[in-house]
Amino acid sequence: MTDFLTELKRRYIYRIAAAYAVAAWVLIQLFNNLAPLLKVPDWTGTTLLVLLVGGFPVALVFAWMMDLSAAAALKRVALQPGAAKPLPAPSPSAPASTTDSPDSNSHLGAAAAPITPLNDGPSLVVLPFANMSGDPNQDFFADGLTEDIITDLSRFRHLFIISRNSAFRYKGSAVDVRQVARELRVRYVIEGSVRKVDNRVRVTVQLIDGHADRHVWAERYDREFADIFALQDEVTAAIVATLTGRVEHATGEQVGRKPTENMTAYECVLAGKLLHHRSNASDNAKALQLLDRAIALDPNYAHAHAWKACTLGQAWVNKFTSDLDATFTEVTNELQTALRLDSNDSDVHRILAAVYLTSGVHEKAMYHQNRALCLNPNDDLIVVQQGEILTWMGQAEEGIAWIEKAMRLNPCHPERFWNHLGRAYFVARRYSDAISAFDRITAPDCSHHTYFAACYAQLGDVTAAQRHAAEVLRYEPGFTVATFLRTLHYKRTGDIEHHRAALLKAGLPEQTA
Repeated sequence: MTDFLTELKRRYIYRIAAAYAVAAWVLIQLFNNLAPLLKVPDWTGTTLLVLLVGGFPVALVFAWMMDLSAAAALKRVALQPGAAKPLPAPSPSAPASTTDSPDSNSHLGAAAAPITPLNDGPSLVVLPFANMSGDPNQDFFADGLTEDIITDLSRFRHLFIISRNSAFRYKGSAVDVRQVARELRVRYVIEGSVRKVDNRVRVTVQLIDGHADRHVWAERYDREFADIFALQDEVTAAIVATLTGRVEHATGEQVGRKPTENMTAYECVLAGKLLHHRSNASDNAKALQLLDRAIALDPNYAHAHAWKACTLGQAWVNKFTSDLDATFTEVTNELQTALRLDSNDSDVHRILAAVYLTSGVHEKAMYHQNRALCLNPNDDLIVVQQGEILTWMGQAEEGIAWIEKAMRLNPCHPERFWNHLGRAYFVARRYSDAISAFDRITAPDCSHHTYFAACYAQLGDVTAAQRHAAEVLRYEPGFTVATFLRTLHYKRTGDIEHHRAALLKAGLPEQTA
């Protein structure tokens, strides 16, 4: 019975029933108002009512059959030569896999514990593809291909995709897909392998139901390396069509990046992105060298310009560079170039939103943020930034919901997500929740202590507020409230004054003595 109700929901039968009822009510009201004016016969109202009542089950059956038609279309496509072929499912009575050793994963309790998905749509994680080339130097290619497939799948808003950071925790280790599904609270797990030899690439992909522990679909692709972008599109479309059972979903929501024809430039970008993710000064510099090489090989490669801007932005934020002003200008220039070459790159809009927010241009920041979210609704960095910008614009409760969603998308999120959440709670006047969020940060800095001081002051805990205020002055003896507030990005005067009052209440100096 539960499965039947779930299927009704998936086919939108409830929504169609509600829409039909509303439309019928409107027609009846119109008839009641117009009948006296038109002097229609008395039997007309009864006939209309009978037709509307009789049409209700017909509409529901028609809606159900339309979904079956879509499923049949998917089956026809799957039977075409070269199309991905679903693997047969095991019978319901087939025993669960028993390949694990008796004591492996014993801390998980019952191995077949049900998975509670994070949302109503299909939820999945793409595990790092194994490098089968026999050359450790090709690891970057396997990782880069995995990341690109994650990005492509993330563009489908009806899917829930675990972020790259969380997925890559399983790199290089033998995994039990049921355990992965439980830990990340997803239904499906995608595994694969890559073998790159000279100009040929072989990619094997399998989609596994982590709840039932069975293969849903698998395929092997042999391609020329130059066809790597078409291969990514094929893999993504096959996965989406298999999960949703709707062919139109596999093509209707794709907004692809403009690829390069220079495959060496593509490999430089893959390697540069992976170095960027390490977030240290040395790898940041190496990433910039690779991205510069990619741009030299193909000056019109928008994604290379976008990632150069992202890497420069990382250098600017973390002060890996000595000339911050020049770096900020270069970030802006690279973003404008990338935007001119390809307006459909979500990373470009994400970083532009951050640049405009830093500059205090909230409307433009929100425009580019919404564009980024539209292009890639499952990117945890875009989703958390949505919450961050909404908080600065005075919509803290909405911001909290977005930040919490980002944390679900990336269960292994960086600590700065707690900073965003704590700040949103503070702006929402939820001081105890803010303290709990900031408590999750392992090494609080001066800024974190300002929030601790402000929250405790608002809660009336004078001792704790003064203790954290003292920490602020220890980190920064010349700290003043006025100077600190100028580093923040509030749009509303009321939020600025609220923050000012809380800091002063904690005993921090407003101006230099």
